[in-house]
Amino acid sequence: METAKREALERAKSRLDRAALYPRQVALRGVRIWIAPWLFRLPWFRRFDGYSAWLTILLRSRAALADETLMAHELCHVWQMQHHPLRMPLSYLLHGYAGNPYEVEARKAAQEP
Repeated sequence: METAKREALERAKSRLDRAALYPRQVALRGVRIWIAPWLFRLPWFRRFDGYSAWLTILLRSRAALADETLMAHELCHVWQMQHHPLRMPLSYLLHGYAGNPYEVEARKAAQEP
């Protein structure tokens, strides 16, 4: 993994390690970041700058690597899926996006200094 991506993950991990939301800290092993501007042109993804799917973080642009709040938010979703690999993604069917407890948790964790 290139240095800028690794450093962005490490900064986000440092922020989340202070949050102590789960018994084990977020593991970076296997986590990948893809810059995929084409994806964020699709209707569902237009409203996002980042998106997580298990061990993958998708970003709208390379500039998003410098957005520590966004990176912590997306890495928090990876962390959630490390602990609840089925319940977390399926929760969007029950709760939708805005009020989803995992979204609320990720927003709060990402805001921590």
